Amino acid sequence: MASDLGLAVLILGVSVWTIAARDTFAAVVGFIAYGLLLALVWVRLAAPDVALTEAALGSGLTGGLLLSASTRLRRGEITAFGDKPPATSRLAAAVICIPVAAGVAEVVLLLPEPPPTLAASAAANMPSTGLGNPVTAVLMAYRAIDTLLEVVVVLIALLGVWSLASDRVWGGLPGLRYRPDPDSPLTFIAQLLVPVGILLGIHIFWIGSVAPGGEFQGATIIAAMWILTMLAGLADAPAVSRRGLRLLLVAGPAAFIAIGLLGFAMTGAFLGYPPDYAKLLILAIEVPLTLSIAGMLGLLVAGPPRRRMER
Repeated sequence: MASDLGLAVLILGVSVWTIAARDTFAAVVGFIAYGLLLALVWVRLAAPDVALTEAALGSGLTGGLLLSASTRLRRGEITAFGDKPPATSRLAAAVICIPVAAGVAEVVLLLPEPPPTLAASAAANMPSTGLGNPVTAVLMAYRAIDTLLEVVVVLIALLGVWSLASDRVWGGLPGLRYRPDPDSPLTFIAQLLVPVGILLGIHIFWIGSVAPGGEFQGATIIAAMWILTMLAGLADAPAVSRRGLRLLLVAGPAAFIAIGLLGFAMTGAFLGYPPDYAKLLILAIEVPLTLSIAGMLGLLVAGPPRRRMER
């Protein structure tokens, strides 16, 4: 109990510090620390799936994107440091935050006893999906449309990042080209860690049907290994105009939609899975979806095209 209380106080302190920090880099570091602490909270709440997602996506990948953005913003940050928002703006922000915080506290503290839950219904219908992990069953069966839309949002975000490229380099290679240094510790770490990380990502994906894991967590680990190889100079980012790359990015959403439409013929409902083929159809979605998500996440971190295609 004392450790949980200490963790709650630490999270509250880090969140306040992250909001109050005026330096962009310091705020991003606070955000990453906040995400890792939240992952510990989910572990304490016996929700390892959510903890993995928070550590991989909420803190890891999002933290990397924010670090990349902060390096681009720090040039103009020095001139903006002396500018403080007027007292009326700060007062208005405080006035708005107080009722919002009070409303959230009321929702949490005034929950009925026992709290409402659909866990029993989800568990009772799990045999029809052929899955052993209730979280995967919720994401890929009960709320499959939500999962499909989340993937589409990530794809649209990637297109938005690509649209930031100038016309001169459109269709070219994203990010910078890092030259490999055989004596660099980063090169050694990449050569040592990447093979293990890829196997770990595949394992996390594969066990997602019966244990904590799944396509998002596995894809994030695989994307992280790809990013590491690019940073170490062992591989270069592909040109965004490559047909194979674009097919990879849309393969997951396309398979999701195709099997969803197949559900009309088999069950009369979009994304309806016949009990005899449910696990097979879900696996047919998850395999290309994992590869697509890994590609999207890696390219999001790489950024917009900045170089012309090498001839």
